[in-house]
Amino acid sequence: MNIHPLPPSALKGEGMTSQRARDRLAATLKESGIQDARVIDVIRNLPRHHFIDQALHSRAYENTALPIGHGQTISQPWVVARMTEALLEFGMPQKVLEIGTGSGYQAAVLSALVPQVYTVERIEELLRQARRRFRQLGITNLRSRYDDGKLGWPDEGPFDAVILTAAGDAIPHAILDQMTPAGVLVAPVGSPSSQTLIRMRGDGQGDFVQEELGPVSFVPLLGGIG
Repeated sequence: MNIHPLPPSALKGEGMTSQRARDRLAATLKESGIQDARVIDVIRNLPRHHFIDQALHSRAYENTALPIGHGQTISQPWVVARMTEALLEFGMPQKVLEIGTGSGYQAAVLSALVPQVYTVERIEELLRQARRRFRQLGITNLRSRYDDGKLGWPDEGPFDAVILTAAGDAIPHAILDQMTPAGVLVAPVGSPSSQTLIRMRGDGQGDFVQEELGPVSFVPLLGGIG
């Protein structure tokens, strides 16, 4: 299948997808407590409407989650910004693993900030669409894999940082085992009715220090492939 780059007009957007709409979103994120200017700038410049169905383009720069099919969503921009900010707060990771590619938006945000991104998705059709978007945007420092996200990506570990975009009762041990001793992990944890965003930081000796970053709402972390 031929992949055609997006024309400049598609990147720039118009009306509800224009730069003015993106600037308003960036301002909302800053007012809502996001402090990392690098993260805000990436979200301001990345065409979020490119990651959702055209019928929803008019809502692309609202600070809300939106459906992407297969029972999945593209996360609220504030949540994407907060998770990314939390991942980068203590230094720039060189190699990041994402579990749950979804639309590809979170991975694209990360790719603009860190040297290498690896992302795993269990729903083949979502990954196919995300890969097309990555190619159209010219993203070259990102690798993707169709597999059970609970297994991580052992062949490419260890990773300096890990981000999960779906919530389970606990972080799978296989993923923790693929982190560097001083690695950072950001993920939602809990049941569908009560989830908390957590950050785990390796102490360099094999143990992790965990902190809670606030309530969130994500789709469930499922095993297998679909």
